[in-house]
Amino acid sequence: MKAVKSWPRLWPFYVWLSVFFAAWLLLVTLGHHWSTVIHHWPIALTMTFGSYIAGSTPMGGGTVAFPVLTLLFDMPGALGRNFGLAIQSIGMVSASIYILSSRKEVDWALLRPGMLGALLGTPLGATWVAPFVSDLWVKLIFAVIWASFGIMHLVKLKELVAAEGVSSRWRSLDMPIGLLVGVIGGIASSITGVGIDMLIYATLVLLYRSDLKRAIPTSVILMAFTSVVGISSNALLSAWYPSVYAINPEVFRNWLAAAPVVALGAPFGALVVSLIPRTPTLVVVSLLCVGQFVWTLVQEQVGGLALLGALFGVFVFNALFHGLYHLGRGEDPFELGTHPIELATEDPEG
Repeated sequence: MKAVKSWPRLWPFYVWLSVFFAAWLLLVTLGHHWSTVIHHWPIALTMTFGSYIAGSTPMGGGTVAFPVLTLLFDMPGALGRNFGLAIQSIGMVSASIYILSSRKEVDWALLRPGMLGALLGTPLGATWVAPFVSDLWVKLIFAVIWASFGIMHLVKLKELVAAEGVSSRWRSLDMPIGLLVGVIGGIASSITGVGIDMLIYATLVLLYRSDLKRAIPTSVILMAFTSVVGISSNALLSAWYPSVYAINPEVFRNWLAAAPVVALGAPFGALVVSLIPRTPTLVVVSLLCVGQFVWTLVQEQVGGLALLGALFGVFVFNALFHGLYHLGRGEDPFELGTHPIELATEDPEG
């Protein structure tokens, strides 16, 4: 009965799907792109899995697309980044509309300033940072971010899955914390196509002690917003200064093939994750995160200072996660201790 009653509230999601598929069909048909769609079937197949991950975990679809394009298909890191932003602008937007229509829990108090920070940080990174990061370091930064995420999950997963409610300890600092996450995450996403979703998720589950049913939808919506801002910024920069900010035409071709898959796959992930245990999915994803780090080091033959830098990056990220975890428990990050945690099961904004 509950499922039947939920159907009418999903009308914005159905309208979105109808408009998107009508526009996609017109674009492919009138532009004579059917051969392009068929030729690029491997990325569409890849994003079947990637879009499910995007909707069911705090990881964008670009987290799967990036290593496949850059490591398996040996394409430039900039192409992987732009494709990730472009495809998430469909898949994660679709998942976000489903999340909002089905009225899942979202931490708006942290999400709003996070979106504002992303609106500032993403174009800033796209203009002044991303074009000047070497292809190798784009791949390494991506690998470091998600390897760190994987390690954090494997170590803390049992506790994260068991969490209920959300701590009120840091609520007075929602605005500066959200802005900081948005700016830093926006810059990171402008380089690799993903990252801000992981940062707000880690902040929620480690510092705010939030349960996953609130943290994951919040991260999906922030990544969707950042992806739209990111690909829009890159498209404008490419039009104005193509010599510096040009977007590889393969981004559009891959997008054409994968867009209809992710439009359904990401919201499907958001639906399924509410029906099955999260632990198996997160364990598999975490192992893949660590695996892609090793794959990147081997594929790119990373050694010397670059290898030391990558390993140090993983250490720094996990030290940050360690600090957030102990601050969330009300402890000194460098001094173990136990303090009670205040939980608020209701949204503090009502």
